[in-house]
Order: sequence, then structure tokens, then C-alpha cells
Amino acid sequence: MNSSDRRKAVKILRRFALTPKISIEDYREKIDEAFSTVFLPNGVESSKRRYGVVDCDILNPTMYASGRMMIYVHGGSFVGGSKKAYRNFVASLANATSCRTVLPEYRLAPAHPSPAALEDLQQVFRYVYTEEQIAKSLENPDAQPEIILAADGAGASIALALVLSLKDKYREAISHVLLFSPWLDLSPDSPKFTQKKVSDEVLSAENMNRAADFYTYADNRSSPYVSPLKATDEQLAGFPPVFIQMGEKELLLDDVKKYKSLLENAGGSCVIDVWPDMMHMFQMADEYLPQAHLALEKAGKLITAQKYGEADSERNIGLELEKSDFAV
Repeated sequence: MNSSDRRKAVKILRRFALTPKISIEDYREKIDEAFSTVFLPNGVESSKRRYGVVDCDILNPTMYASGRMMIYVHGGSFVGGSKKAYRNFVASLANATSCRTVLPEYRLAPAHPSPAALEDLQQVFRYVYTEEQIAKSLENPDAQPEIILAADGAGASIALALVLSLKDKYREAISHVLLFSPWLDLSPDSPKFTQKKVSDEVLSAENMNRAADFYTYADNRSSPYVSPLKATDEQLAGFPPVFIQMGEKELLLDDVKKYKSLLENAGGSCVIDVWPDMMHMFQMADEYLPQAHLALEKAGKLITAQKYGEADSERNIGLELEKSDFAV
């Protein structure tokens, strides 16, 4: 990777930063413009589906595991992002994981503040769970659906709120939670909101603060359904295994490390996959960064192999991996 490509990657990824200088309408338009594409990669086929009142894309790779389904919750600072913008990235992830993938067009703030997005995802999850349960029961009446929940950025906050909101039988159907650069703490007392010097080239605490104000009222920002880092041990009991992938230079890294400890203290498991010298959501800058392809390949192997093997961690592809007993 040369310095010119890196600068181009940072420039395009800065479209995710909700700065005070940009209106919400322009923010949405710039994300769609930067990341949408006409043709999907790897022969992935796209179709449309409506789950209740929520419009979704269904992305089908050429080869996929019939007994598995992924739901992807896109990022975009709670106010932006769309199926159009994320279709290309999620198609690549669907191919890497050999998973049929549902990409919902959930309602966005500020017109639809919290908990509108969560309610939309609950509806999608119920439909997907029921369909998968019916399909599995044809082969084995006692079989449980296998659903992977994936998300990035602010979408991770919503996805983790979904897990917290589910009853045990539904939560047990989630085999993995796969997160990219997750937003985990929007509480006003978060240290990142008082830090003066950060190395993040894409995202700032000011950006996150603005997004949070659009998403919910001030007293709700410390709720575990907005800031997953505030979840209790009781809420995290029986939490699915979590895999988090992100860049070394992210403002979010300290929160992710705290979340890993939180999950493990509650009896859960979490792996953090940190890519040296990488920035927020580098995986979406695949036109400029070879690491983007390698990172998705690695995330895919977690799912397809159903274990995170030593052979992967020993490959010379410039990784820094924090290991735990990731139960898969």
C-alpha cells in the first residue's frame, strides 16, 4: 500500500464522519455516492424482501450454507447509511462467510429516534427466526435456527441492543456476533468525550456526540440499549460469542477492550482482531487497501470453519490478534 492510496482511503472513509458542517441530507447522499455500486462482487445475487414493514435486501452468494442466515445492521451515525451504500460491502461479507444475508433498511434518526431502529430489527429478526425454524424443522423437529448478527459503527450499538432485548430462546439462535469498528459507549461520561489528542483519522468524539444527540435524549445515552458498554452481568448472561475487527488507530479501541473484559467477566467470550496502522471501517476502502480484502477473508473463516484456528493467526498478513477462548 502506497501513501497515495492510504490518503484516498482516509478521504473516502471520512464520509462516515457526521461533522457540524454537513446537513443530514448531504451526509446521507455522500455516503450513498461514495459506496454504492451497480454490480455486486463475486457473483452474489440480490433480491428484495419485506419483513413486516421493513424493506430488506437478501444477498445470496454463489455457494452458501443452507442452515445459516446472517442479518447485517449497517452503520452511518444513526442518521445515514442505506442498503444502497452497503450492498457492495455486505455482498463481499456474504461471499466470505458463505451466508445468505439480510440487509434491512431500518428507520433513521432524527425523524425516527431510538428505539425505532431497534423495533425494526426486532421485527426482521422474528421473521428470519421463524422462517429458519420452519426450514430446519423439516429435517429435524428439534433443530435450532443458526443466525449470525453482524454490524458496524453505530449499527453495532443497535445490533447489541437487539441481543439484549431478546428472550433466551431467540438469543440462543445467534451463533456469532460479528462487529466492525463498533460504537459501544455514547454515555456523556465516556473518557473519549474529554480526550484532547487522538490518532483517529476518520472519526472524532465530536462526530459521535452529534450523532448521539440526534439518536436519543441525553439521559438515555447511558442506557445499555444505546451504550452496550453499560450492560450488566445479568444482561450479558448467555451472550453469544463476539468477534470484533477494527483498525489500530481508532478512537474506539479503548471501548472495545473494555467491552471484551465486560463480556469475559460475565462468562462470555470475545476476540478482538486489530489491524496495524488501519483506520475506522478500513474494510470498506477495498479499492485502495489490500488489507480490506484480507480482513474480510479472515472474518469469513471464523464463520465457515466454525473455529478460529492457529493456522490463520500464523499467516504473515500483518495482524495483531488478542486471543481468548472464543466458543464457536
